[in-house]
Amino acid sequence: MMSGVRGGGSGLLDIYAMAWEHLRPGSSPVDWCEGNYLISSNIAEFVNTFSNFLFILLPPVLMMLFKEYGRFVTPGIHVIWLLLIVVGLSSMYFHATLSLIGQLLDELAILWVFMAAFSLFYPKRYYPKFVKNDRKTFSWLMLLSAIAATGLSWWKPIVNAFVLMFLSVPTMLMLYTELQRVSDQRVYRLGIRSTSVWAVAVFCWINDRIFCEAWSAINFPYLHGFWHIFIFIAAYTVLVLFAYFYVESELPQRQPLLKYWPKNDFEFGIPFISIRNPDSKDWLIYCSLYMQDHDFKHGKN
Repeated sequence: MMSGVRGGGSGLLDIYAMAWEHLRPGSSPVDWCEGNYLISSNIAEFVNTFSNFLFILLPPVLMMLFKEYGRFVTPGIHVIWLLLIVVGLSSMYFHATLSLIGQLLDELAILWVFMAAFSLFYPKRYYPKFVKNDRKTFSWLMLLSAIAATGLSWWKPIVNAFVLMFLSVPTMLMLYTELQRVSDQRVYRLGIRSTSVWAVAVFCWINDRIFCEAWSAINFPYLHGFWHIFIFIAAYTVLVLFAYFYVESELPQRQPLLKYWPKNDFEFGIPFISIRNPDSKDWLIYCSLYMQDHDFKHGKN
């Protein structure tokens, strides 16, 4: 009897020991180029930790700007903004501790952003045939895929970041294809800027991961911190674009309107999608300024 108790206690201690091993600072197999504990004795990678600030500060602003979108199109857009905050917090925890659990939280948060965005905005024209053009079925497929990938992420944690990086490639190719379909030049220009920023972000990620020695030799091991800044800008602008494509394709009666905050004429502000009546004065003025072949579409010569 006592032997059984001791055996049970030993098993529980093993579970606690395994949990602590995953929580232990430095338990992650991934270590980025920035030197550890050089700026703070409590934070492993100081720059990589606090370079996530945009993930924390911008999503509440986006929730405010997309209030109209959430009301008239889908409230699911706010789930994505919340998940971006989770990505930022998870990334901060990972880079502050370099723990395995921090790494997995960071990567899984990114994975769930992908799956949530695909569920909401993935264009139906790219659906596999067995989905039969049904978004609800496709959303269930994304949910099951996310759950399966969450389990597999524990198998080889060191390859997770590369898998997520490759996930972004078909997304950007799909963005390129969608941009060829739009007549709104503002949307097209945002797509070009978003793609350019994504390319710079990937450059930073690859150089920090693969060419660390070269960058450390010139005392600049901070490219991963710049990756955080650039990838947030690229990610949220891509989300804005696909939110636009979704309305234009599946809810054309809503007539999406790309705007910028705080000043609409300044295209380097924060982009968001407004929903407007296509007969409103605001919409007609916008079309006359930014839409190609607007007069032709309205039967004017």
